[in-house]
Amino acid sequence: MNNAIFSIQRPHNEHILSYAPGSPERAELEKELERISSETAEIPLIINGRKIYTGNTGNVVMPHDHRHILATYHMAGENDTRMAIDSAMQAKDMWMTLSWVERASIMLKAAELLSKKYRYTIVAATMLGQSKSVQQAEIEAACETIDFLRYNAYFAGQIYQEQPRSALDQLNRVEYRPLEGFVYTITPFNFTAIASNLNMSVALMGNTTVWKPATTSLLSSWILMQVFMEAGLPVGVINFLPGQGSVISSVVLEHPDLGGIHFTGSNSTFNSLWKTAASNLEKYRSYPRIVGETGGKDFIMIHSSARAPEAATAIIRGSFEYQGQKCSASSRVYIPRSLWPQIMQHVKRQASGITTGDPADFSNFMNAVIDERSFDNIMKYIDLAKASSECEIIHGGNGDKSRGYFIEPTIILTTNPGFVTMKEEIFGPVVTLFVYDDEKYEETLHLCNGTSPYGLTGSIFSTDRTAMVKACQVLRFAAGNFYINDKPTGAMVGLQPFGGARASGTNDKAGGRLNLVRWTSPRTIKETFLPATDFRYPHMD
Repeated sequence: MNNAIFSIQRPHNEHILSYAPGSPERAELEKELERISSETAEIPLIINGRKIYTGNTGNVVMPHDHRHILATYHMAGENDTRMAIDSAMQAKDMWMTLSWVERASIMLKAAELLSKKYRYTIVAATMLGQSKSVQQAEIEAACETIDFLRYNAYFAGQIYQEQPRSALDQLNRVEYRPLEGFVYTITPFNFTAIASNLNMSVALMGNTTVWKPATTSLLSSWILMQVFMEAGLPVGVINFLPGQGSVISSVVLEHPDLGGIHFTGSNSTFNSLWKTAASNLEKYRSYPRIVGETGGKDFIMIHSSARAPEAATAIIRGSFEYQGQKCSASSRVYIPRSLWPQIMQHVKRQASGITTGDPADFSNFMNAVIDERSFDNIMKYIDLAKASSECEIIHGGNGDKSRGYFIEPTIILTTNPGFVTMKEEIFGPVVTLFVYDDEKYEETLHLCNGTSPYGLTGSIFSTDRTAMVKACQVLRFAAGNFYINDKPTGAMVGLQPFGGARASGTNDKAGGRLNLVRWTSPRTIKETFLPATDFRYPHMD
């Protein structure tokens, strides 16, 4: 038996490949794009390590060419969900009693597989299945996924080392138990890395999961599941259930062994899950641990001292990378009147240079939104702005879903800081600008703080230190991730732990140790060396 006290060294973030013309990685990725495009994968359920084909199937299509079927998938029913829960519970004892170092070793092997053997596969699948540019797919489907796996192993070691002080006559320790029961993981379409982390962070701490992946990102999620199994994840630790969320949730949320929910998705869905769990509290063995990251109405606040080209570039990148389908994407901007002419010039010039199309064409900055439902919802907001006397569309405003779900990068200028596109999450390539009088800077900070129910990300552009500090103070609860002179997107694992509060979630900071602690249920153990032999205390004499 290896009884060494093992410590994992703090990792470095995975190197981001450039895919520049003529580079070897570009050639390898192009081959993988061609291979995946020419095949139609069949995606089963995975329960207790077994592939299950239910016969109730659906299609996975390319958002940028919805006639092209990438995969067919089998849907889980209620009985399959019960089987998955049973599998998770059966694997629990073995998995939680395994040394944490052994669990971490599996995570680290999965990271190496994604870094080397499957890097181009996971990037290509994300590009094709989620319509993501090569840059966006590389930084998250490859690098961020790898970083989560490596950093979490390091953070877990730190957590397990945190122990209480012991006196001479006793030994005190804390056992970081997993949660009692299984964890229900519900993953979104927009980040392959989140699909991985919502399961593997939970599993690292000794828990087992029932995983409901987003239908619109099933291809990359299926590849992740295969990588996990190749890395040596024991059967039953993660059970993979494609299918209809309402069907799967109807079984999971009624089960007495539900120990937790790990969720990223819409605010309305998270609220529904929480309410249903609350109504079932008497059924559960323990209070479920509920961790969620929902949405955002993320802002860029610009002070009169800011440099216009920097602020304009942040608006373009922060709002239109991955078609604005990031919960951290900037969608409302406050601009001082003195800088408005310069910023408008830079924003219009850069927006005019954006090309939209197939992600396999590396020259495109933007691609398609994820599906028809999303397309229609985004266009509804654009049409509201077109019809309003309070708004002017200064760039874009058009969409076409005949072949792919394409929407132009759209910039709205409003005279009403409370207009609906300044308040509600759109989750698309739409940003609304409001111009304020320079002398009303602090008043506008308070306006920004109170406009939206969300509190995820935001940024301040300023070269005036006092103005920066004032923004940081007033907007303390408006953003869980706050950026100074940078766009409000692109948090990196281990560098900027991610999460927000208010209507944006429980702020449990993925990419840091705080999230991992949530998947533990600590037990304090005290051993007394010489127990008392008389009930009396000295004051009684």
